[in-house]
Amino acid sequence: MTEKHITVDYLARVEGEGALRVKVVDDQVTDIQLNIFEPPRFFEAFLRGRSYQEVVDITSRICGICPIAYQMSAAHALEKATGLTPPPGVRALRRLLYWGEWIESHALHVYMLHAPDFVGHESAITMAGDPALRPLVERGLQMKKIGNHLMTVIGGREIHPVSVCVGGFYRGARQADLRAMIPDLEWGLQAAIDTVRWAATLSYPQFDIDYEFVSLSHPDEYPLNEGRVISSTGLDLALEDYEKYFVEEHVAHSNALHSHRADTGSSYLVGPLARVNLCFDQLAPAALAVAREIGFKPPIKNPFKSLIARGLELVQAFEESLQLIAAYEEPQPSRAAAPAKFQPGEGMHATEAPRGLLYHRYQIDEDGLITFAKIVPPTAQNLRRVELDLWQYVPGVLSLPLEEATLRCEQLVRSYDPCISCATHFLKLELERG
Repeated sequence: MTEKHITVDYLARVEGEGALRVKVVDDQVTDIQLNIFEPPRFFEAFLRGRSYQEVVDITSRICGICPIAYQMSAAHALEKATGLTPPPGVRALRRLLYWGEWIESHALHVYMLHAPDFVGHESAITMAGDPALRPLVERGLQMKKIGNHLMTVIGGREIHPVSVCVGGFYRGARQADLRAMIPDLEWGLQAAIDTVRWAATLSYPQFDIDYEFVSLSHPDEYPLNEGRVISSTGLDLALEDYEKYFVEEHVAHSNALHSHRADTGSSYLVGPLARVNLCFDQLAPAALAVAREIGFKPPIKNPFKSLIARGLELVQAFEESLQLIAAYEEPQPSRAAAPAKFQPGEGMHATEAPRGLLYHRYQIDEDGLITFAKIVPPTAQNLRRVELDLWQYVPGVLSLPLEEATLRCEQLVRSYDPCISCATHFLKLELERG
């Protein structure tokens, strides 16, 4: 028997830490484990006993890349629990703030984290040293900067914004500040279209998976803050029924929980590829036009082509941001008044984080204190699916040199843009033959 080890102490270009161990016996893969060793962070536990208004700021600290996602899911869930109804104008402003996060997150992933895999570079730093690729890096950085600035204008700062609260905003964005961003957003829209065209020219591994795609769906818009949970197998659920159909379980080799269907035990996929496949017709006109131009036609089942899906969502984010700013009027007031007396309540909600569906559920007592919290991040929902992808993908790369096989496995994992800290929650890769 032969023995072979592949080790990557830390997977580069993902958020968080963990390991992958692959065991092969007589050229057959016998075990694959994503060993997520990042320490648990216990957010659900230490939210208990805190005021409901503290939750939005606390949960934003779960992630520095997608804090808005945690704020939005929390705010909506807590508004359901408390009976608060945000004033007119808040809905549009929340959507605009969320688009800012999608822009900075997707631009970061497409150009800084995943692009090097497709152009033969180890990082965006070495890409920037290549005269032919430097314009790509500069474009990605400029797009990310615009997204960060949009978050700052609305949220008060780009990392862990401070303006969001249950019931609305502590302060609504000024119309003049948003309109001053129009030239940058118009540039960004064209840059996003060019991103999709560039992504369509890349060479993708041949690897299609029969996924169950899961995302929000809304009859009038591309899903973001509101809607129902749908899947490619026919699910169509109210958000309140999420936990009847999706459950988490602990696995011995991971500090992150793994989600699966409650009824079938099967895995599923959330994120850009799921959203674009399920909600393609809801994309904005510019996104639909460039999708048709490059021949992108759902269903797309290749996880590596999530790069193109993120590009299409960048077009969506820039195009709708311009529309929202054109119609924006400062909400008066920007924050709903708290009810005079709390009754114990429960609220649950999900929004679409850049990486996929993000579900929150809270219980509140008569004093407005949290007695229970449940948070299901998108990466935790995808981790089982990542492992199953690797089970199917690894046999096809075993004949490659170790370095190349390792890179291919990393590239597949990076296609999910995992936020391991959110999921706690990558990557040491060890291939053992024996």
